[in-house]
Amino acid sequence: MNADKLLDAKGLACPMPIVKTKKAINELNSDQVLEIHATDKGAKNDLAAWAKSGGHELIKHEEDNGVLKFWIKKG
Repeated sequence: MNADKLLDAKGLACPMPIVKTKKAINELNSDQVLEIHATDKGAKNDLAAWAKSGGHELIKHEEDNGVLKFWIKKG
């Protein structure tokens, strides 16, 4: 999946992945996609809830060797 920007949040504990995601998505235009890599297991629920509440779309998420990967389209 193609992303317009990549955010590396690996090794960060809650709430930092969300804080950094919010900052990164503010730098994008509507309909652009942010790819996030995180290792905090709580990020799965946190990012899904954050995206929904902010009017963004969690397009896809997967886990690859302990790294959680998310693709969020800016609303």
